[in-house]
This record gives sequence, C-alpha cells and structure tokens, in this order.
Amino acid sequence: MLETLSRSWALLLGMMLLMVGNGMQGTLLGIRGALEAFSTFEMSLIVSAYFLGFLGGSHFAPKLIKRVGHVRVFAALGSFISAILILFPVVTEPWFWILLRVATGFCFSGVYVTAESWLNNASSNENRGKALSLYMIFQMVGIVSAQGILSLGDPSGFILFIVPSVLVSISFAPILLSVTPTPAYETAKPMSTRDLFRRAPLSCVGSCALGGVFSALFGMSAVYGGEAGLSVTQISAFVASIYIGGLVMQFPIGILSDRIDRRKLILYTVVFGMVGAAAGVVSGSFPVLLASAFVIGGAANPLYSLMIAYANDYLDHDDMASASGRLIFLNGLGAIGGPVVTGWMMETVGARGFFVFIFGLLAALLSYGVYRSFQREAPSETSAYAPYSVSTTTIAARVYTETAQDDDTQPGPGDAAQTDGDEETEEIPTRLPDATG
Repeated sequence: MLETLSRSWALLLGMMLLMVGNGMQGTLLGIRGALEAFSTFEMSLIVSAYFLGFLGGSHFAPKLIKRVGHVRVFAALGSFISAILILFPVVTEPWFWILLRVATGFCFSGVYVTAESWLNNASSNENRGKALSLYMIFQMVGIVSAQGILSLGDPSGFILFIVPSVLVSISFAPILLSVTPTPAYETAKPMSTRDLFRRAPLSCVGSCALGGVFSALFGMSAVYGGEAGLSVTQISAFVASIYIGGLVMQFPIGILSDRIDRRKLILYTVVFGMVGAAAGVVSGSFPVLLASAFVIGGAANPLYSLMIAYANDYLDHDDMASASGRLIFLNGLGAIGGPVVTGWMMETVGARGFFVFIFGLLAALLSYGVYRSFQREAPSETSAYAPYSVSTTTIAARVYTETAQDDDTQPGPGDAAQTDGDEETEEIPTRLPDATG
C-alpha cells in the first residue's frame, strides 16, 4: 500500500483537492439557492442538469481524449471548471445556474476519465486494485473535508465560491507536473442493454433505481437541509454523514457478499436503507437525521457494488467491463430524473418528501428483487466483490475485472452464456454520475 501511495501520491493529492472543490460547490449551491429564494423545483432542475452534463460528457470525453490527448483535455476542462465555479454568484438566476451545471458535469466527467486513465497506467498489475482503493478513499476524504470547510464561511457571499475555484486550479498542478507517460485510452467490448437485461435483470433495474437514490442523496440533500430549517453547519454534517456511511459500510458488506447468498444480501441491504429513510420521514430530530443519512448512504453505495458483482455472476469475464459500462449508463438515466421527482415530492408533502422518495424507490427495488428471487436459482459460483464508489468509471471496472480474473481461477456461471448482441463497436458512458452532483 505504501509503495502504491509513493508512486501515485501526486495524482491522489490532486484528485483529493479536486473533490474538496467539487464537494464544496455541490452543497453550497443547495444552500445558496435557498437564500436566493429559488423554488425546490427550480433547484431540482439545477441538480438534474449536472447529471445530464455528466452523461453527455461520458459519451464525448473519450472522443476528445482520442483526438487531442489526455494532457490537453485535462488542462482545458480543468480551466473551464475553475472559471465556472466563480460564475454562480455573478448571475443568480435558475436558468443560468442550469447552464453552468450542465457545463460543470460535462467537464468533471472528462477530468475523471483522464485522471483514472493515468492512475491505471501508472499502476502495475500487482497494485492496481490497491491504487483504485486508495483513489476512492482520497475522494471520500476530499468530499467530507469540503463539508467542514463550508461551515466556516458565509454562503451568501463570494468567498465560498472562490475557494473551490482556487482548490480546483491548484489540484491540477501536482498532476500535470508529475504524471508520465500519457496513457492510451481503450474502449470496452460493447454489450446491448437488452442482452444485459436478459442475463441480469435485477442489476439493470437496481442500477437505474440507485441512480435516482444517488442523485437525491448527493444532489438534493443540501436543498432538504434548507427546507428543514437546518443551519449551514448542520447541513454540512448531514451531507458528510452520507459519504462517511457509504465509505464505512463498503467493507463489512463486501465481506458478507463472499459468504452468503448475494441476492439475499441485496434485499437485506435495501431493507437497511429503507429503515434509514423511514427514520428520516417520522423524525425531525437532528441526531436521528444524521443517523438516517449514515444508514442510507451506507446502504446505497455498497448496493451499486453488489449490483455489479451480481451481474458478473451471470457473465463471461470478457463481458464484465462492458456490462459495468452499461450499468453506469442506466444509473445515469436514473440520476437525471431523480432530483426532479424528489423536488416535486418536497413541494407536495414538504421537506420530508426527500426521504419519502428514497423510501419509495427502495421499496420498489425490494419488491422487484423479491419477485426475481422466485424466477431462477441463485448462481452456484460467484465473482469477486469490488468496492465501487459512486464515481466509478469503466476504466476502474476493467481493472477490477482483471483482478478478479487473477484471483479466481474457476470459470464463472456466465461462462456458458451466449452473446446474441451484435459486435459493432459503440461508445458507452465511462462514468457513473459523480457523488457531489
């Protein structure tokens, strides 16, 4: 682990600073929007715009990288991000913020794809898994740290918008000055959504549903805090609890994933998240809200890892990376619609609509999971579990797949499956919508 850190510290440090900046602006916009008297529905459109930009960027970023190279894409998109972050307080109109958020999502998707290509290229076959685990930890540390910084300033002024812009600008220095050589970008073998749904329907439905949960949690949580009358410090703690829960619960659920029926574990984890959402609906106590945020975040983040692992149980090794990319696409579709529905729920039933939406979506997923459990037997052999974060790319998916192949010498249950999709090459989105959206 120390060797991995010594080889990749500049990239990891730069990405942590980047996540501090992104984490600050994601929460700050929800707070500032309330101060500017934006309606809940307007804020939901602003949040959705980020995920729309991310999905678009996932399609076009690889083409940009192939055309002009990693360094130019990384530097150009980073410059745009830094500039965009200080434009929000200049024109405080919902339509302007929507445009800025689309641009922000697009730029961040390209930056993350580029950075993770570098991380993959800078690592050896023996330490790629550790490097990606460190990457996820540094991301989470950056986002949680951002919430603490946010509580020290005044969201009605300019300073809190300038700070993330500066941090994003600084974050590129260690990366651009130290990372060599420029890696090659590779696309995965394509898989159609129809073919994936035929093989792993629960994973497809679950990924789309979790997109809605993720976007509500990480995009509308600050909006909820404003509607619920929480202070800036309380909102920061509330958002941080979501991320901390997601990081902490990955590991015990990962251990259980290799020991019990994975499909049952998915259902248990969904119920765990529903308990957290139900607590948020019935109680307005701040300690309960913190616990609720921790539980929901602790369920939603590992659930995505479980969905990918469960899909891999029915796939050939060669299909795993492309299937992950398709699941990322489905997650992105759910993420675009999630904030809009959440905003509508909050306007209809009040602030608790935030938790009502999450509870309802998890309840629907639970019902479908129970239904699927009667449709076929659980696989006799399972693939390796990997702790994917909510910002996982197909680059990371490919690395985790290679690691699983090295660790698991037995053929998976999907080895006998036949692919009936066509072999024509297509671009598939490379990143799950970012947690800070």
